[in-house]
Amino acid sequence: MQKTNITALVRPNIRTLRAYEAKEVPCKAKLDANESPYPLADCRSRKFLIPLERVMTNRYPDPEAKELKKVVGSYFGISSKNLLQGNGSDELISSLITTFGGPVLYPVPTFSMYEIISQALGEKGIAVPLDRSFDLDLERVLRTIRSQNPKLIFLSSPNNPTGNCFSSEKIVKIIEKSKGIVVVDEAYQPFSSQKGFLPFLKDYQNLVIMRTLSKIGLAALRLGFLIAHTEIIREVNKVRLPFNLNSLSQALAITAMKDKKRLRSSIGTIIRERDRLQEEMEKIRGIVSFPSEANFILFRVKDPDGVYHSLLRRGVLVRNMQGTIKGCLRVTVGTPEENTLFLKGLKRIFTKGSP
Repeated sequence: MQKTNITALVRPNIRTLRAYEAKEVPCKAKLDANESPYPLADCRSRKFLIPLERVMTNRYPDPEAKELKKVVGSYFGISSKNLLQGNGSDELISSLITTFGGPVLYPVPTFSMYEIISQALGEKGIAVPLDRSFDLDLERVLRTIRSQNPKLIFLSSPNNPTGNCFSSEKIVKIIEKSKGIVVVDEAYQPFSSQKGFLPFLKDYQNLVIMRTLSKIGLAALRLGFLIAHTEIIREVNKVRLPFNLNSLSQALAITAMKDKKRLRSSIGTIIRERDRLQEEMEKIRGIVSFPSEANFILFRVKDPDGVYHSLLRRGVLVRNMQGTIKGCLRVTVGTPEENTLFLKGLKRIFTKGSP
């Protein structure tokens, strides 16, 4: 066999890139990926089979996702012309960076794909640390805007993995001072007590909002949306891959999104369970849990590796944040039964005094 030095052929920015790892770990309670524990409806029901029967598998999907955008626009109370569909938020992040280029600014810790995709596309990423309260360090961000003039700024609010919303006043200040595009990623906004930034769109042409259906029960379908002024939608749409949303995902999402009652019910249950988890975790000596506006809770322990493995032995999978936030783990809000299993595991671990 002829040997080829594959590494030498790879672009330099890819050689040093670490792939995002999403491992499947056997467990009773999967509380590591910020997924909803509730599908929006039973996809085996006749309600879902009817639209699927109409899908013509020999034809390409609707490239503009017209009906889906109409349903989603109605849900958000916006015109479908201000929406652009993506194969999850990851594709939309990639499309934004491809369209506008870099530098790309983002706070840290935050959603890792901002950095990964920037590097993959050969654009400079600028990481600005959050303050001690996990809020934006406004003065540092503004100094960086003045010196680096980023084309794109990504702000995840509520933020993953910290769970808190950034100060609205600080975000507005950043939007006003930036000459580039400011993207407010509202993946977790459905679980927040704050209204989000949709009302600000009318005032700021450089504001883009990202929403996803992954956190509310449709993670398997991979559906995300940009919400922005039509000029931005038009430019980003130029780099969108044709037929990027398959017909099956579109049909299922249209049916599921029309069931607003079930959707709001599951979100309400998750919020109540999050508050229950927070209250119970605060009673356990040795745990510091941070307030959350999302569907997960970040918490600090003395021995995160030990607690992680001890919980896993009890069938509970959480996310080990070592390397991102020192001493911290992150637990996704599950069903009441899964949350109780998690709490029982924690109490046994800390009652014994060590994992």
